[in-house]
Amino acid sequence: MPADAPVILAFGDSLYAGYNLQPGEGYPPRLEAALNAGGTPARVVNAGVSGDTTSAALQRLTFTLDNQPVKPVLALVGLGGNDMLRGLPPEETRANLDSILTEFDRRGIPVVLTGMLAAPNLGADYTERFNPIWPDMAKKHKAGLVPFFLAPVLGNSALMLGDNVHPNAEGVNKIVAATQTQVADALKKAVESRK
Repeated sequence: MPADAPVILAFGDSLYAGYNLQPGEGYPPRLEAALNAGGTPARVVNAGVSGDTTSAALQRLTFTLDNQPVKPVLALVGLGGNDMLRGLPPEETRANLDSILTEFDRRGIPVVLTGMLAAPNLGADYTERFNPIWPDMAKKHKAGLVPFFLAPVLGNSALMLGDNVHPNAEGVNKIVAATQTQVADALKKAVESRK
């Protein structure tokens, strides 16, 4: 990878942090490897924190962005799963995600949102308030959208850790395969717009 490869900031929770995986097995490093192997030079900075809610992520966002040695050309934002697992009000999740995306907008950093869906056992009311957050925010902020980040692995125990919440290394590879073209296209567009 060239030293001046554009930087993608992966800002999210355990699904980015690489929960219970070996170094190099998480989504950011595997995505970086796939992008570079596919002819899209990129450095993916892992700013994932396990357990982060949208509220906790919002609180660390300014510090995280201010302390990047190289300004990201693109950001991936993957949050909301912990809000859902804790049953937090979807209205709070929506407001926090809106604020996070507003800060990226303010800094001129385009975003690809990796979406989340509510577990069915939370009920129809929660689902109807939670699931539209990502398409709504993508539209409002003109962000890219991966509708459901875990779509390639959910329900397949061979691709999940024992908790059935987080992907294993093979599961991460499936998610990378499902998302890398969209990320590469967004990165190319972002690089072009900066010229």
